[in-house]
This record gives sequence, C-alpha cells and structure tokens, in this order.
Amino acid sequence: MVLSGRGARAVIEPARSSVRLLLEQRRATLAPDALLWRLGVTAVPVLAVLSLAVVPVGGRTLWSTDADLVWFNAMEALLWAAVWLVGWGPNAVHALNGGYRFLAQGLAYELPLMFSLIAVGVAAGSLRTADIVSAQEGLWFVASMPVAFVVFLASAAAFAFWGPFGAPTGSDIAGGVTSELSGVDRLLVEAGRAIFLGATAAMAAALFLGGGSGPVLPGLMWHLLKTVAVVIALVWVGRRLPVLRPDRVVEVAWTVLVPLTLLQALVVAVLLLSGFYAA
Repeated sequence: MVLSGRGARAVIEPARSSVRLLLEQRRATLAPDALLWRLGVTAVPVLAVLSLAVVPVGGRTLWSTDADLVWFNAMEALLWAAVWLVGWGPNAVHALNGGYRFLAQGLAYELPLMFSLIAVGVAAGSLRTADIVSAQEGLWFVASMPVAFVVFLASAAAFAFWGPFGAPTGSDIAGGVTSELSGVDRLLVEAGRAIFLGATAAMAAALFLGGGSGPVLPGLMWHLLKTVAVVIALVWVGRRLPVLRPDRVVEVAWTVLVPLTLLQALVVAVLLLSGFYAA
C-alpha cells in the first residue's frame, strides 16, 4: 500500500529532523554551567527509559521490585530535577523561566498522581505491576476508578510538558526550557519527552486497562494496541486544548484534583472492604 503525501511526510520527517539535529552544532551561551546542563540533558531520556523497566509486558517486567509503583513515581520525581537542570544550565533567562514553570506544574500534579497510584495499589493489594494486571482479570480498574485514570493520563502530558501543560516550552518565553537546546542536546530531550509519554501510556494500559487481557489476540498485542490507543488519545486531545498558565494548573490541581483523587481513593477502599475487588 502506497502512503499518501501527508502519511509519507509523517513517517519521514522525524527521521529527517533527527539526522539534522545530529549534524547540527551545539549552541553556546555566556557562562553556562556546562556540567549540570549536560547532566540534565542526558538524564531526561535515561529516566524515561528507566520508567519503562517496571511496565509489565506479557506478565513480566524488565526490572521486578516489590514496589514498582514507587519506582515509576520516583523516575517522574527525578525528571523534575533533570528538566530544571536543562533550564538552569544554559544561564539564560528564558530557559530558566521554563525550568521554574516545570517545577511549578510538578508541585501541582504530583499529589493527585500519587493518590491515583495509591488507589490502584489498594485495589490490587500490591505495588507490583504484574500483580495489578492480574487483579484486573474480572474487571478493568478504569471502571471503578475513572478519576484516577484521567489524572494519571494528565500527569503523562504534564511530565512530557505536552498539550495544555506546554507552558515550560511556551512561545511567550521563546521556547522556555528548550530555548537554548540544539543539536544532540535537543534530540535527547525531545526523545526523552516522547519516550516518557509512551512509557506512561503503556503503564496506564497496565494499571487501568487490564494490560494484555483481551480475546483472540496474544496478550502482547493487546497491550500494544491499548498503549497506542492511549498515545493517540493524548496527542489528539493535547493538540486541541489551549496551553494553561502554570498558576491556573496549580489552582485546579489543589482545589479540584486533590479532593477528587482523595475521594477516589476512599471509594476504592470502601469497595475493597466490601469484597468488590476480591470477587
């Protein structure tokens, strides 16, 4: 089947952009903190890849712990520091402004995200992602905890500063945290953002959509299809919503999302005590 012109461009353009960035000379700024800058740039894709280690595929994970949810959340927390270093390192006002915007958003959505993960762990009676997938054999968790599911997806967009959470790279601050990135540095950060968005989509499929459960097709295929569906939804919604001001994100998170996710966790606890999940 021959790709249309638009489809061909969608396939070719990422590869073309990657090659161009690999050949592009790194931008220099006045008196940068080169060590912290490079450390932040390198840490973004590394942390994104490490977050994939506890995503269960086919009932197994690359790195099995007794607290996979804590590991995944820790990688997100370390990403705060990495992105802030990317903003701090160049010694440039727009980049630093973007870094602080990312920190402000992080303070806003970290608590709702943690309560969402707690709800999942309580329902499954375990912090291991493989156990959480197994606990959804009868009913996917998204059915009993839709608020946690939506908040988890919002956190994916926020950590990748995508869509309505794109203020850290806003045009009003000339690209913000990525304004001084070029060449390999920009390629690494953009790759890290994309990998983390995909990793969180894969984790959402495992935590809320039953992972590889489904009829006819192999479990691996079902998990892949669910992950792709979540990514498509995130991209589609992200391109249609306006960018939110960081102060508005903080306001909504603390006055709306924190109470909602606390209530969601309470509902899950009541359902657990009533034997809903044991069934």
